Amino acid sequence: MAREHARDGITVNVVCPGATNTALFAEYKKGAGNPEKLEEAFRRAVPMGRIGEPEDLPGAILFFSSDDAAFITGQVLSVSGGLTMGG
Repeated sequence: MAREHARDGITVNVVCPGATNTALFAEYKKGAGNPEKLEEAFRRAVPMGRIGEPEDLPGAILFFSSDDAAFITGQVLSVSGGLTMGG
């Protein structure tokens, strides 16, 4: 989509959250045999050492919708505490 609409001045970008402390995550944990152990495993896997909070996302979303991102298209911004970083 980003490639198709770039010449029209339309940008298409994505914010991808990692594990985030939401109702959906709470429901996901309920399905586990040991929800506390599952949450601890997620926490250990995240380099920043914590589960994300909903408040971690608006800044990234606002950035992509701001004039500061006017020349950015076709990009993915991971808000995952470093879980998906390369290297």
